[in-house]
Amino acid sequence: MEFSEDEVRAIVRKILLRTLGPNGIDDNPAASQPRPSSNWTRPVVTEADVLAIPPGGHLAVPGGAMVTPLARDTARERRVELVQEQQGASQIAPESSKSRIGSTAKSVALGADHGGYAMKEDLRSYLNELGYETVDCGTFSTSSVDYPDFAYAVARLVSEGRAWRGIVVDGAGIGSCMAANKVPGVRAAMCYDHATAVNSREHNDANVLTLGGVLVGGNLARQIVKTWLETDFGGGRHARRVNKIVEIERRFTRT
Repeated sequence: MEFSEDEVRAIVRKILLRTLGPNGIDDNPAASQPRPSSNWTRPVVTEADVLAIPPGGHLAVPGGAMVTPLARDTARERRVELVQEQQGASQIAPESSKSRIGSTAKSVALGADHGGYAMKEDLRSYLNELGYETVDCGTFSTSSVDYPDFAYAVARLVSEGRAWRGIVVDGAGIGSCMAANKVPGVRAAMCYDHATAVNSREHNDANVLTLGGVLVGGNLARQIVKTWLETDFGGGRHARRVNKIVEIERRFTRT
């Protein structure tokens, strides 16, 4: 008898809960904390809780909660950060924080080819003025280079969680968008005005922005970048659709 993937996950979930129980032992450091009372029941975070969070989002984990192994695996796949709540303060769970780069969660990876070098330099200064930390992936001159190398460098930092967002500039913005979207976990969008910047974030939860350095003026590029970085993902029906994009990717990346 063959089982579907959802059926297998359900069986595994039942076995874990039956074996560990609500008070089972987990590798969560908070599990060693004293219980507030004898009637306290340890919360359990399951795969379903993670799936309810949009990809790239945050899931608050109550102090002392057990996170099932399947939930942790799903969180890694969907790049959902498990935020541990302890003594009234939230701390990023170790498996999420260890991949951060720099001192702020809002670091932006920047990359460009020779056609986008000047705009990248301007945007780097602008982002610093706005308070963002930047990670410059090159190029560092106007000498001819290949845009896929720099699109990949930026996309990889975002995919691995070592940068919050990524921005790539080449001549037209199209090639870098194609290259970045080959990296698992990346949703790159080429934007050319305010409307596309808003839509790519609100509807598509884009995490990499590509720009055409010879097609978009400097002032407009700054407006696009600011709008794109400050626009939140809409969730709701958009989350369902983004999840389908993620599932398409997973079909080709499963081993």
